[in-house]
Amino acid sequence: MHHTQPLRDHPELKIIEHPNCREYRVENWRFARDGSRRVLKFYGWSWMDALIPIIIAYMWPAIVANRIPRIAILLLVAAYVFTRCTQLLWESVITIPNLGIQLETHRGLPSLPLFTSRHFIPLAFLHDFIINEGLRGWNVRYYLAALTKSQTGKLSLHVAYENILPYFPVLLEVYNGVHQDMFPVSDRDTNSDVSDTT
Repeated sequence: MHHTQPLRDHPELKIIEHPNCREYRVENWRFARDGSRRVLKFYGWSWMDALIPIIIAYMWPAIVANRIPRIAILLLVAAYVFTRCTQLLWESVITIPNLGIQLETHRGLPSLPLFTSRHFIPLAFLHDFIINEGLRGWNVRYYLAALTKSQTGKLSLHVAYENILPYFPVLLEVYNGVHQDMFPVSDRDTNSDVSDTT
């Protein structure tokens, strides 16, 4: 397994080479706002981890004395643990040449992925892999999408990195890599020759 970080200004992108596939992983990072090029990994409300025991210790006499505060504290702690265990860690596009691509989302604790959702798109249904643009609030955002065509001819979009929405240089790097892996130059040349002759 070989790791590379092709973009110096965007260290959230990692390309991981496995024996039979290549993974384009975008981690959930937030950039420092002080103008420096420091990158801080962000996994949720870490300051709350220290605050919750202090609040519980302060309210302990009321919690022990009454049943309703016990239930309320138990529900709040359970909700907090659930949000900590389901925070977004990274999203990936995995290219498996001659088979298809897989879109993944990993959630869990910073050092322990607990939940993974996967969506495999067979090469037979993969029509194209595109960079598209859409509106998010008042902003225009670019995103990557796998364009699939069903047996009935219906086109569908499957958005990659839909929770993180990385910046355009990251999208362009992944786009070029996926096209290089899944649509070799010889296939593209053959398709362009066919379209030129018709």
